[in-house]
Amino acid sequence: MKVVLCMVWLPFKQVGKEMMKNVYVVMWLCALTLCGSCAAPWEKKSGNGLVLHTDFCWKTTPVKQQGDSQWCWMYAMLATIETDRLLLGDSVHLSVPYPMRGYLADATKVCYLSRGKKEISDRGMAPTALHLIAENGLVSYDAYRVQQVHGYRHLLQQLAQRARYSHSLEELNSRTTRLFDETLGPTPTAVYFAGVQYTPIEFAHSVCKPGSYISLTSFTHHPFGTSFILELPDNVRHDSFLNMPIQSLMDTIISTLQSGHAVCWEGDISEPGFSFEKGIADVPPLQRKASQALRQRAFACRQTTDDHCMALVGMAHDKAGRRYFIAKNSWGTANPYGGFMYLSEDYVRLKTIAVTLLAE
Repeated sequence: MKVVLCMVWLPFKQVGKEMMKNVYVVMWLCALTLCGSCAAPWEKKSGNGLVLHTDFCWKTTPVKQQGDSQWCWMYAMLATIETDRLLLGDSVHLSVPYPMRGYLADATKVCYLSRGKKEISDRGMAPTALHLIAENGLVSYDAYRVQQVHGYRHLLQQLAQRARYSHSLEELNSRTTRLFDETLGPTPTAVYFAGVQYTPIEFAHSVCKPGSYISLTSFTHHPFGTSFILELPDNVRHDSFLNMPIQSLMDTIISTLQSGHAVCWEGDISEPGFSFEKGIADVPPLQRKASQALRQRAFACRQTTDDHCMALVGMAHDKAGRRYFIAKNSWGTANPYGGFMYLSEDYVRLKTIAVTLLAE
C-alpha cells in the first residue's frame, strides 16, 4: 500500500488571497512556536544503557496526561491528526474532553433506555474516535481544557446513578448536563480559528475530513486483502479493519512515517519488555523477527491484547542498527524522554493489534 499526502486544508470563509497569505504565515509561525520539533534529541541514552539515535521525529503538540481515564484511543488519534496538520503548517491543538463528553452522554442514554443492561464505558479504538469527531465535532484545546487528571472512574459511576434513578430522558439529559458542566466545564458553541468562526462540526470536518483515515491489521483468522470486524471488546462500533500480511503492514507504517505523517498505533503493553519508566518497549531475543504464525498464536491465546493506543511520530536506531518507532504517549512526561517512548521494530511487529493512518 502506498501512502500519499492527503491535502485537507482548513476552509477560510470570505477571505481574500492577500489575507489568506497573511493567515498562512501566522499559522506557520504559530505551529513552529507552539510545538517546535519532537522532544527527542538525536542521541539519547536510556536508563538501561541503550543509546538511541533519532532518525527523524515530526512536530507534535505537548504530551498530555490521561489520568485515570481510559481515553488513550482519543488522545492518540487526536495526536495523530495534530501532527499531520502541523506538518501541513496548521497550528492545530485539539481538545480530548469535548468529543468524549458527547460519547459519554450517548452511553448514559443507552444505559437508561436498556434499564442498566448496557453499562457505561469510556473504552474505544481509533476508529471510534473518528466516528465521534464526525458526529460530535471538535474544538481547540484551549477552548475546552480540563485540568483534572483523576476522577474519571467516579464520573462514570455518577453517570450510571443518573441513568438508574432518572424517570425520563428529559430529566436524565438535564442531570447529566449539569454533571458534565460541573466536572468538565460548559462546552463552547463555536470555534474561532485564525479569525474565522466555525461550529464544532465544521471545524472537525476541516481538520479531519471524513474518510481520510484507514485502519489496518494483520491476522490470519481472516483472509488477507479483505476487511473484517476485529473481534475485540474495545471495538464498540464494530468497525472493519483491512487485513494484510505483517510485512506489508510494517512497510506501510514505515513509509507513512517517512512520508511525513503520524500513525495511530494500538497494541499490547502487558509484556515485561514494555516500560514507561525506562521509555522502552522491546521483546526477548527469541521473539525477534516474529513470524505471522507467532503473531497469530499470541493473539489467539490472548497473550497479545488490546491494551493501549499511542501516536507514532518518528523513527530511531541503536548502535546495532535495530530500528525503533518513537511514540507519543498520554501518561504525562515523567520518563527519560519527556513522555515519549521508543518501541522496537520487533515489538511493533509482534504486539501490534491495529494502526490507523492517512488513506491513499
